[in-house]
Amino acid sequence: MAIVLLQSSSPPPASGVWANLIFIAGIILIFYFFFIRPEFQRRKKEKAFREGLKKGDKVITVGGIYGTIVEVKDKEVLLEVAKGTKLRVSKAAISAYAE
Repeated sequence: MAIVLLQSSSPPPASGVWANLIFIAGIILIFYFFFIRPEFQRRKKEKAFREGLKKGDKVITVGGIYGTIVEVKDKEVLLEVAKGTKLRVSKAAISAYAE
């Protein structure tokens, strides 16, 4: 029984390592510009929206309830949804201005 060992006389080319690094860097950039950065921008806009809420604004909650802001506190607002009917909701529950 004969065992044959094959040896390579030259090392593998180094360009393969650089190609892999460039490929990985490209994937990271794609993830940053298409997923991470837009999410940060969306959160920034939502934060500015919620900090800009003031008394008298007509808003819609995430549950679809329309109301007018009667009182604004640090993390919550008091909404008047009908004459004499008020709801206290978190600022995070306000999704948009009503038209």
